[in-house]
Amino acid sequence: MGTVIGVATRFLMLKSDYRQYPAYPHGKIIHLALGTIAAALGSVAVPALLKKDFTAITFLGMAAQQFREVRNMERNTLSAIDQQELVPRGITYIEGTAVVFEGRNYLSILAAFLTSLGVALFGWIVGAIVGILCLLIVIRFRRGKTIKDAATIEFAEVEVDGPDVSVGGIYMMNVGLEDNQRIIREIGMGFVLTPRSDDAKVTISNLGQRQAILHDVSVRLGVYRDDGEPALLPLAKLDLHSGRLGILLLPREHDREVALRAVSDVPLLEAAVRMPTEANHRKGGAMPNG
Repeated sequence: MGTVIGVATRFLMLKSDYRQYPAYPHGKIIHLALGTIAAALGSVAVPALLKKDFTAITFLGMAAQQFREVRNMERNTLSAIDQQELVPRGITYIEGTAVVFEGRNYLSILAAFLTSLGVALFGWIVGAIVGILCLLIVIRFRRGKTIKDAATIEFAEVEVDGPDVSVGGIYMMNVGLEDNQRIIREIGMGFVLTPRSDDAKVTISNLGQRQAILHDVSVRLGVYRDDGEPALLPLAKLDLHSGRLGILLLPREHDREVALRAVSDVPLLEAAVRMPTEANHRKGGAMPNG
């Protein structure tokens, strides 16, 4: 029962969305196989420990080492793929994805362990209840926070004044070629993200988080550019005075509702989250020593 719950936990957390990663079917087969191994290790650890066979801890340690290799595998794969993207993911996005893949194997171990423990100590009914609770918790928390939790998102006018391009009053870049100016004027779509708090202001200014926004939205809406055209690359620039983030896109699809949903659904990267206000007991004051 522990193995079944552990595999089911990994299956629920394995989803190929618009990013098409992990790839179907071979990428999913790899991760389901690893999830099965993790679930089996977590479930057999309980009877081994109840029999005081403490070598089971050694096997769990070996499993942890293997799952760290999963993290390295995902990092290397995504880094190689990223070199061929018109709008790259960025290092922060790649590292966050790799951490998630490693952590979900540990969740499979934990779900299998708790279910097996319930069966061993109280019978299969209690074990089944524990397993179902684990699955419900996974379903509830398998989706993390998104950009809309950190900032309000609004459409903004793309302004092309000669070579100067701005979005909602936020200066973006200088474009010299008239053909590129015409493309941006006709196809450009702009957004302004206003942070909801001082912490969010620091988070959305993170370069990795900005690149994640540009990549995800470009994947969902398409991008009007080819290799070797830096003037047509989507951009995200800060208004240094207010902390607002301006986003300039050149999408293939011009559905405003889809575009707004695409920006709103960009995941908030764990490595980009900052909470400087937690370090201060009062505004403008540093945390006292001790």
